[in-house]
Amino acid sequence: MQTDAQPPVALPGSLPSPALLVFPDRIAENIDRMIAMAGGPEKLMPHVKTHKMGPVVRMQLEKGIRRFKCATIAEARMLAEAGAPDILLAYQLNAPMAKAFVDLQRQFPASRFASLADNIASARLMNDLHAAFGSKARLYIDIDDGMHRTGISPEKAADLWRGMLQLGNIDPAGLHVYDGHIRNPDLAERTRECDAAFQPVERLAADIQPPEIIAGGTPTFPVHARRGTVVCSPGTCLLWDEGYGTGLPDQPFLVAAQLLTRVISKPQEGFVTLDLGHKAVSAENPITRRVFFHQLKEYEVISQSEEHLVVKTPEAATLQVGDVLYGTPWHICPTVALYNEAIVIENGNHSDTWTIARGRLI
Repeated sequence: MQTDAQPPVALPGSLPSPALLVFPDRIAENIDRMIAMAGGPEKLMPHVKTHKMGPVVRMQLEKGIRRFKCATIAEARMLAEAGAPDILLAYQLNAPMAKAFVDLQRQFPASRFASLADNIASARLMNDLHAAFGSKARLYIDIDDGMHRTGISPEKAADLWRGMLQLGNIDPAGLHVYDGHIRNPDLAERTRECDAAFQPVERLAADIQPPEIIAGGTPTFPVHARRGTVVCSPGTCLLWDEGYGTGLPDQPFLVAAQLLTRVISKPQEGFVTLDLGHKAVSAENPITRRVFFHQLKEYEVISQSEEHLVVKTPEAATLQVGDVLYGTPWHICPTVALYNEAIVIENGNHSDTWTIARGRLI
């Protein structure tokens, strides 16, 4: 984990808590490092699910990145409003979300949209919706290469591809392969696992000759970037977090988002209570792996409820009610989704506020 995880904030007393802070200089550096790892911006389709912010998209556009991946209608709208030319909603859509997605495409004709399908019925749904408007649906086949969350196995995907070719309002755009189950901390072992999982995809591609393959997330980004034959879609690397900073030591990204929290009570000797409950930091992991305070030399998170986080620390005597601490989330993606906006810190000062594209807009 980076030892400089807490950039200086000049006037924390003027900021609300709990709050999500973002640091554009660090985001810009992460974008540069991401492009360098990929071998150029044309090799990237970064996922926006981590940050969900239009200004971050525009920062990437300025660096030459033109294609983006998202997970919700709200994120797709945010991308279109930011001027993204190419948008993949990496999700298989059901009604009424499929209809909302077609409506969004008609509202933003300057952007090219696509989505996923892993079965012919879902492809027909998109085909029929687009037929009503005289347009074509760009669809990527969602491939399951071992995660077993969504997708079709590579061995069965050729028939789906050929079935999609028979639908008059479908434009088969390629293959989408997400291998989020592969995250071994050792890069050599992660590479071996990734290559083994990708071999059936390569055999499928040799059979059907898809226009392109979009592959991987942040953990397997370095592996797929070496292929030269796929488009990579990392996402977490734009903001980074404690989980990947600890679990992916080979990756050079900087913590670009933090949580500002305050001591709101000292219920007993050696303990402080912070305003950082379930509603302020992602709580899907065990209590010891939710948020990390690098300011404290020694501490233990004791409990968490909706609005409170209780911490035991020998430094409690030096902390007063109202004092500020900075926390690095273990998992930044769902943490960002808990906030309506992010407070922008530049040169230590609050310079702006960025809206976060939350929800399931229809």
